[in-house]
Amino acid sequence: MSEVQQRLEKMMVDSGAYLKGHFLLTSGKHSGHYMQCAMMLRFPDNAAYAGAQIASALSGRQVDFVVSPAVGGLIIGHEVARALGVPFLFCEREEGNMKLRRFPVPEGKKFVVVEDVITTGGSAEEVREHLEAAGCLWEDTCCIVDRSGGNHRLKRDPLSLWKVSFPVYSPDDCPLCADGSKPYKPGSRKVDEA
Repeated sequence: MSEVQQRLEKMMVDSGAYLKGHFLLTSGKHSGHYMQCAMMLRFPDNAAYAGAQIASALSGRQVDFVVSPAVGGLIIGHEVARALGVPFLFCEREEGNMKLRRFPVPEGKKFVVVEDVITTGGSAEEVREHLEAAGCLWEDTCCIVDRSGGNHRLKRDPLSLWKVSFPVYSPDDCPLCADGSKPYKPGSRKVDEA
């Protein structure tokens, strides 16, 4: 484990962002582990550190702006943009679809999508597709934690600071359910939202 991963794990544990229990994930699957980066990012020093590390990983690449899906990517996206010295934009759901609602489209400009945790990559991929369709040029998708295990909807694997893989179960085959516990739904998105 790298020094960055060790520091991130400590920040996640110390802030209560790394949870163990029985969780209902956005995908509809169950897991005994959940990472709620908002708990870590509520501390500005943690957010600044993670943002600077992602920006450092993008060194040498042209990035004209950073964009994130609301709500999970807002804080970390802003910190990455600050570290890169570029504008920060965000997309939000409108009638179920991610859209750039509050900002003019920076057509012809290169962007990175920044998310806190990628499990399915659904929101981040929607943001990429929306901005590419509007004439922007996608450079990469980045996150603090990639917990997808390679099973995501992204165009390619995200640039991440920490890759983790936890077992996930279908509700019908969940050993946690078999033991009698009920899953808890953390996070900000409804189940089965892509």
